[in-house]
Amino acid sequence: MTRPALLLTSILFLFAGALLLSLNGCGVVTASPQTAKIQHVLVIVQENRTPDNLFQDPVLIGRGADIAQSGIDSKGNTIPLMKSDLTVDYDPDHSHVAFARMCGLDEATNQCRMDGADLVADGCNPGVTDCPGPNLSFTYVDGSEVQPYFQLAEQYTFGDRMFQTNQGPSMPAHQFLLSGTSAPTAGSNYFASENPLTSGDPDNGCDAPQGSTVTLINPAGNEDVIAQVYPCFEHQTLTDLLEAASLSWRYYTPSIWAIWDAPAAIQHICGAQTDSQGTTCAGTDFTNHVVLNQAQVLTDIADHQLQDVSWVIPSGAASDHPQATDGSGPSWVAAVVNAIGSSPYWADTVIFITWDDWGGWYDHVPPPKVLVNCEQWGCGYVYGFRVPLIVVSAYTKTGYISHVQHDFGSILKFVETTFNLPTLGYADVPADDFGDCFNFDQTPLTFHTISAPLNAQHFLNDKTPPTNPDND
Repeated sequence: MTRPALLLTSILFLFAGALLLSLNGCGVVTASPQTAKIQHVLVIVQENRTPDNLFQDPVLIGRGADIAQSGIDSKGNTIPLMKSDLTVDYDPDHSHVAFARMCGLDEATNQCRMDGADLVADGCNPGVTDCPGPNLSFTYVDGSEVQPYFQLAEQYTFGDRMFQTNQGPSMPAHQFLLSGTSAPTAGSNYFASENPLTSGDPDNGCDAPQGSTVTLINPAGNEDVIAQVYPCFEHQTLTDLLEAASLSWRYYTPSIWAIWDAPAAIQHICGAQTDSQGTTCAGTDFTNHVVLNQAQVLTDIADHQLQDVSWVIPSGAASDHPQATDGSGPSWVAAVVNAIGSSPYWADTVIFITWDDWGGWYDHVPPPKVLVNCEQWGCGYVYGFRVPLIVVSAYTKTGYISHVQHDFGSILKFVETTFNLPTLGYADVPADDFGDCFNFDQTPLTFHTISAPLNAQHFLNDKTPPTNPDND
């Protein structure tokens, strides 16, 4: 070999070695199997349910899904779960205080006894005649009203160990879904634990009325009423990692006013500006990526405009949120899944369907307690109660019940793994990446349409003004 050729070979060898090191830091290529096959991730976030409440499905239970038909109250009584409609006139408390009551922490074992559901405030409106009384939380949804959910869970993967990361309501839950933490600033060991207190719309975010506050919780898991901050945070989110890697994202939400609009509460995304009309989110990140019309996800799929990663937030009517919902949530989710399934995106898309918090409904599985290596994402505040999980894709295991522990950080970890992104350093670090839910060597599944009472046209033609949830 000539000297110039030898020199060139050496340079190429060094370059290749450097490339390997840059890929994984140890010189060994360990590419994730989903990296070559998955190009889109869609996260559908519904509202306020537990597996015991929403998935009394005999098929899933027959396959080993851990779903209980009764619970224990604070007096040690066994309480059978009562059948209920998806739409009701009451709404159990699901604040952090309600979590603590339902948990019934055993100080000796540091484990929830799961016997305090009868101590949770019922949230019944004045004049309501169908309020079940002290056992309101001990209910389950009539299966005939949620058949699309059952179809999805039976055909694909259902997770019975998906835990809400935080021990509280919607606003901090959606922060964990976007960034793996509800810390107000990077490096803070305090975390937003409740929905904001505000004097008007919008009730969440960097454009909330001045004087709005959100309660923080300390590393020991105690809410500090003195430590309250304006509901506008500043730290890195998954969207920052996506943009740094030249990947696209979109956040579909019906309204900027709701506590479900997570990007509005991140300062560098919102880019709040104040004029004579008030304060609004006007930053380019917000205006370019946050779509204030959740149904546009259906047209974006049809028009081949689906982004690499998308969050899909429902309207109040389709949210499954008690009092706010009209019962159309299962049809809404089916419409989005069917849009993907009948498009070319089916071949390379993973859909995660989950619920943002437990909603005050009974669940029998005690959440794990995390007290180490959690300073930057929630020591004393994680995990919350179970929420349902359905994983849908051409590579999902069919008819599979995942008993592996997952949480909202797992969704972030899956995205990071799929697109070779660095870690955020929050709930994504200890989380799994749903590896047990997939077989990327299987022949891709053929999509079968999910039957539902309402189709996509219903949601595209619905001109009803968006409704907001209550603020508990």
